[in-house]
Amino acid sequence: MFRNVFVKSLRDQFRGLIGWGIGLTLLVIVEVALWPSVRDIPDLEEFLSNYPEAMRDLFNIEAITTGAGFLNVELFSIILPAVFLIFAIGRGARLVAGEERAGTLEVLLTTPVPRVHVLLEKAAALAVSVLVLGIVLFAATATSSTLGSMDIAIGDLAGAAAAMVLLGIEHGWLALAVGAATGRPAVSIAVAGTAAVAGYLLYALGAFVDAVEPWRVVSPFHQALEGGPIGAGLPASYAWMGALAAVVLVASLPVFDRRDVAISR
Repeated sequence: MFRNVFVKSLRDQFRGLIGWGIGLTLLVIVEVALWPSVRDIPDLEEFLSNYPEAMRDLFNIEAITTGAGFLNVELFSIILPAVFLIFAIGRGARLVAGEERAGTLEVLLTTPVPRVHVLLEKAAALAVSVLVLGIVLFAATATSSTLGSMDIAIGDLAGAAAAMVLLGIEHGWLALAVGAATGRPAVSIAVAGTAAVAGYLLYALGAFVDAVEPWRVVSPFHQALEGGPIGAGLPASYAWMGALAAVVLVASLPVFDRRDVAISR
């Protein structure tokens, strides 16, 4: 039964994961297909120099003249983080709070499986689903960039995909933890979504406001995107992202273990 919680959670996400994977692949293909038209723009560097300095620093716009820089600006700066956040937060909110709202969680909790094990297995299933989406991203970018002659190292693409995976797991586990503590999927989405928006605002404002700049390092977006993420390698900040996600999850275990789960809502 312990293992079945993990397997069932993955199975319940299977069809949705296929759809997200197909959509993500098409998104990457479309963006890579635009690369030659951007690369061949006359006087591109002069055009980019007209952007405000803070904007150039935030999105590393001047690097768009290279294949890696183009993908960083067009995909990895906003679009892909949003995709992974929406995917992970939505699933994190449904895995416990959603099942409680639907009235199916109490059936699972009547089995001999400890509540702590249930939550850990669901967290593992969420992490695996986000990891699978990250593998799809890596495969799509590696294949498309090779066919598009973008000259990007495979290792750099793997590091960038890892950044998206960690960003998704960090916020997905937050949604899962809040849902486990409250039993309310709307609250878990609101808390995790607000944390994501606040983190991005801190990251973005730090590029424009000197007083905020020293605090950028605590933003998950700074930890995931600084230096690339294509071309950043595997910075130490990735470990901090994973550690924070684990702390949030562990903190929710005793709360979920003691909380009264309603039979119906």
